[in-house]
Amino acid sequence: MPVTAAIEAIARRDRLIVAAGLVGITALAWVYLIHLVTGMDGMQTVAMPALRHWSMTDFALTFVMWAVMMVAMMTPSATPMILLYAAIILKSRAADPPVAASASFATGYLIVWTGFSALATGLQWGLEQVALLSPMMVSTSPYLGGALLIAAGAYQMTPLKQACLQHCRSPVHFLSSHWRKGTGGALRIGIDHGLYCVGCCWVLMALLFIGGVMNLLWIAALAAFVLTEKIVPRGVLFGRIAGGLMTLGGLWLIVQA
Repeated sequence: MPVTAAIEAIARRDRLIVAAGLVGITALAWVYLIHLVTGMDGMQTVAMPALRHWSMTDFALTFVMWAVMMVAMMTPSATPMILLYAAIILKSRAADPPVAASASFATGYLIVWTGFSALATGLQWGLEQVALLSPMMVSTSPYLGGALLIAAGAYQMTPLKQACLQHCRSPVHFLSSHWRKGTGGALRIGIDHGLYCVGCCWVLMALLFIGGVMNLLWIAALAAFVLTEKIVPRGVLFGRIAGGLMTLGGLWLIVQA
């Protein structure tokens, strides 16, 4: 086999490994969420934290739930960036193994969302302490639901949201301006991308408290929204229109209360 053909075969193999890894962790995360909702043990876990009485186990299980849910929701939207990163590594013939570097990138990205999961767990605990969230993790107040929708809709229009979204929508520009060498550098790039992604989507994640934190259809709908906003040609316009509808929906909830 010619040397060039051999190199191309190795490159294809490495790209497939990276893509398969991303698909695999996403699939495993969704399997875990489905188990939580449909399995007997999962149903007990979902309803577990009684109002005002969380144990350390409750905190740990709720944190794991949020962390896995963020993997399931956010990995698909990061996949184009990670695959482009792997392709650049392969094309540049860098000394760093592309699979290891891509794994480090993905790890950095998910570290940020894991940190967000810790904050979301604390928010869920706080809402339950003041009886604004049911044990099934759904808002008990139309005022809270309305306020969350208005906040999410308004944030869609802010310069911070648009700046973070542009970084997510422009993989080439992001990688060229944040490039670092080595596996450690890949980890840092992943963290940077994760921070922009959280800046783009953190208020949207709060909408889980409206439709239900463990409502699989609602989780899938929000994940699809994030993916659409980041990758479709008119994603910015889509997000702004959706933001206006969120604001109107929030006002309607409050007026109807």
